[in-house]
Amino acid sequence: MPIISYKELRKYLKDRGSDPFLPVYLIYGEELLVQGVFDELLNALIPASRRSINYDHLDGSQANVHEVIEKVNTFSLLPGTKVIALGDSRIFYARQDKEQLLDNARQAYEDDNFKKAAGHLLSVMGLLNLTFDDIDNTNRSKSLGPGHAPGEDNRWLDETITYCRENNLSVPAARDDSLTLQLAIEKGFPRDNHLIITTGMVDKRRGLYKTLSTEGMIIDCSVPKGDRRADRIAQEAVLAERKDAILGAVQKTMSQAAFNALYEKTGFDLRTFSSSLEKLVNYTGDRREISIEDVESVLPRTKIDPIYELTNALADRSPAQALFFLNSILASDFHPLQAFAAMINQIRKLLLVKDFVKSPYGRDWQAACPYDYFQRHIIPAVVEYDRELLDQLDRWQTMLTEEADPQNSEIPVKKKKKKNKTDTDLLIAKNPKNPYPIFLLFKKTERYTKEELLGAFDSLCEADKQLKSGGHNPKLVLEKVILDICGTQVRGPRRKAHGARKG
Repeated sequence: MPIISYKELRKYLKDRGSDPFLPVYLIYGEELLVQGVFDELLNALIPASRRSINYDHLDGSQANVHEVIEKVNTFSLLPGTKVIALGDSRIFYARQDKEQLLDNARQAYEDDNFKKAAGHLLSVMGLLNLTFDDIDNTNRSKSLGPGHAPGEDNRWLDETITYCRENNLSVPAARDDSLTLQLAIEKGFPRDNHLIITTGMVDKRRGLYKTLSTEGMIIDCSVPKGDRRADRIAQEAVLAERKDAILGAVQKTMSQAAFNALYEKTGFDLRTFSSSLEKLVNYTGDRREISIEDVESVLPRTKIDPIYELTNALADRSPAQALFFLNSILASDFHPLQAFAAMINQIRKLLLVKDFVKSPYGRDWQAACPYDYFQRHIIPAVVEYDRELLDQLDRWQTMLTEEADPQNSEIPVKKKKKKNKTDTDLLIAKNPKNPYPIFLLFKKTERYTKEELLGAFDSLCEADKQLKSGGHNPKLVLEKVILDICGTQVRGPRRKAHGARKG
């Protein structure tokens, strides 16, 4: 069977006719969408009146794959359809999913769902072959990464570990459950027995995924989490569907302006969006239309702004927006030094572009040039500029190496081990095949002079001292940097004064 979108499920159920249901279904993606698809499929497979005997739901965080296989291969006591559900399965999880699983665990903790938080944490520990001693306060930065070092906000992790120990939860043994299940599916189940698997993420490269797509059906409930225009359109479409479903059930309406305001409050968080909309339904009572005033009056802003919103506002020279996004990301437990590093990186990028424009490579750049012109004429020059920069950095690195070890320079060139190019983030076009963000960066650079960007580093250097020496409020330090950089009189005169004193 083909892989289908969650939107196609009703058509599949309607067009199925007398064809038998498939032996196995995999539903993956956005949690609320997965739950809705699961309920609809289960209702079609087996009525609620027969689920006391012919239906069994297993928790994917605790269930053993051999138990699942045994149950789905056991004939039911009563004739007819039998369904085994493996909910919130970890069967596709891999070591590279560590950060996503830790984020899921923290989110579940913040939602007061300790059971779910523990399941995600134990999955990480099983994948990495860790014990509870490996993730205690002294060892966790080594086991889980620098983001979990002493001094970081790890209360959620401490309390989740305590929950696991108090409930005698054990770390799952590392084994290839996916291969075991794959072989069982290929062997086949009894005629009227069916398995439904739900999960948040899948690895499409695994043999299990391919087997599920040929022996059963995969229902895709994923929604792109990126920030490209296409991703945002997809996210808004899903939220609009959710809005129509909730408001349609109570015969209420909402203007586009109110919808946009709600989206701005929650971001793409389907659960928060849904609960917020239900609050508005209750708040408006018998009134049929939900207004933008209702949204502003009732709901707090829970959206977590990505760091690029701050750096974009800085590049746009918009102090009000930059201060707003700084406050938002710091309120979401984002470390001030992370925000500061992003600001430094953005100014470096702007200065690098400014240097390109002033160089012979940038002679074709025009501030008013259209995008297609930029693609044809500017991007090739940017690639050449980046290549020359890498060559120059490589030459400098070779000189430094020879100065540190003079004997190395006496080795014949042919016998010297060939080194990789110097690794650096000082490139304008790390991905020249995606030129549109580079085009926008060039446009933003026009809002600053080169002297202003050089002057901005004075503010950044002073802030760096204050942030690392202690005794200063980090938020106030960063706010001052933003106002200094975005202000109409950005440090240019100060830079010149330094130069005059130097002379």
